Amino acid sequence: MSEPAPSPRYVLAIDQGTTSTRAIVFDHGGSIVSTGQREHEQLFPQAGWVEHDPLEIWDNTLNVVAEALGASGLTRDDICAVGITNQRETAVVWDKTTGEPVYNAIVWQDTRTQAIVDALAAEGGVDRFKATVGLPLATYFSGTKIAWILDHVEGARERAEAGELLFGNTDAWILWNLTGGIDGGVHVTDVTNASRTLFMDLETLEWDEDILDAFGVPASMLPEIRSSSEVYGTVHGSLPLAGVPVAGILGDQQAATFGQAAFAEGEAKNTYGTGCFLIFNTGEEIVHSKNGLLTTVGYRLGDAAPHYALEGSIAVTGSLIQWLRDNLGLIESAPQVENLALSVEDNGGVYIVPAFSGLFAPYWRADARGAIVGLTRFVNKGHIARAALEATAFQTREVLDAVNADSGVPLSELKVDGGMVANDALMQFQADILGVDVVRPKVIETTALGAAYAAGLAVGFWKDLGELAENWGEGRRWSPAMDSAERDRQLRLWKKAVTKAMDWVDDDVR
Repeated sequence: MSEPAPSPRYVLAIDQGTTSTRAIVFDHGGSIVSTGQREHEQLFPQAGWVEHDPLEIWDNTLNVVAEALGASGLTRDDICAVGITNQRETAVVWDKTTGEPVYNAIVWQDTRTQAIVDALAAEGGVDRFKATVGLPLATYFSGTKIAWILDHVEGARERAEAGELLFGNTDAWILWNLTGGIDGGVHVTDVTNASRTLFMDLETLEWDEDILDAFGVPASMLPEIRSSSEVYGTVHGSLPLAGVPVAGILGDQQAATFGQAAFAEGEAKNTYGTGCFLIFNTGEEIVHSKNGLLTTVGYRLGDAAPHYALEGSIAVTGSLIQWLRDNLGLIESAPQVENLALSVEDNGGVYIVPAFSGLFAPYWRADARGAIVGLTRFVNKGHIARAALEATAFQTREVLDAVNADSGVPLSELKVDGGMVANDALMQFQADILGVDVVRPKVIETTALGAAYAAGLAVGFWKDLGELAENWGEGRRWSPAMDSAERDRQLRLWKKAVTKAMDWVDDDVR
């Protein structure tokens, strides 16, 4: 008799991020086996506009999956499930018959839809729908981006109303193509992504028809809302992972929280990527912030009750370092910023408020724009680099203050992940300015890991959350070394700098 085929031993996660798409293979212990990664072009047609090419993203997805499999020598028979995590709020609208996008993806950082926000806020203010969806009206979320496409792309509204167009954040775009596209592709999103559109009722976990009517968006465009961990479909037969179930979807920040094993009420993490996002798990309770945070869905496993979260969203952190590299030429590669920052003893009195897309949490000021303050002839590029890193830590402190105020239970330490946590100087300053320990896990690719966990749970590769929690291990810890008087001084100057960035945009300034 022939030997029985071995059971699949790995899970593959597709991490479709703001600047790149990655595929990462994980083993049962949550360790990385292999990766593939490709950047996609950042398109800036006008000031405040940010776009991606959805077809480039899909092509990159196929390539990074092939790279990850090739690097490990694995085949589809070794993979038990595929999970997807994605840049949230980035909106794609495409033709369901041809599979062609009707316009580039409008990225979460894009601010072109402010006029739509203002028109909707004319009745009831920016919190008009917040009690239902947990979000203020802002250019950040998907809803206004869909409305803009329908209003500005010739024929799009008519085609949408005729049922010819589909919408999704990039998770839905990847899933639809993975499962066949025009040949039976599955049009589904999960609760975490749906909670970032401005359209989903947090209690019913369904699209709100009245809000859709207010935005002028046909319900036929929207994907079906499902849980974060279940089998949505299988990879189409023409693709490298043919027949493998796609079984997990989590928006990137919720995925990072899941990958950090922050499953329980009161647990939190902060992810340092293009932007910075602190998520605080509120359990099965919907908590509405009084301090500028968002209420969102943390995760939902199958038919179980959803877990909700408070989120502090910071628009610009890692992308500020990219700006130093790409726009100013101050550094040649992002890792160089640490050495440049360490070439000086302090920030030289310089503070950078990177309000490139306005200020997100806790201010929500669309009229703000980036500012560099405190410049003197003494200042050199080392001070600028140091101020850029410190801006991330200051913004995180303000968000953590809001989380502590809303929860009433101050966090005693902060779990961190994302690309910027490799920067030791930043992590030490973060601990200093927070006044609490900062903890980095052994596996810092927690976003992809969270998507892998969700998919693996759905197919029984992992049995429960307890098994996942056992995989988490501390990699490094930073403790505060700054005295309280200096911390208070720095925070006072930072808050003063923030006020200088406000009230910049008016009728003739974009």
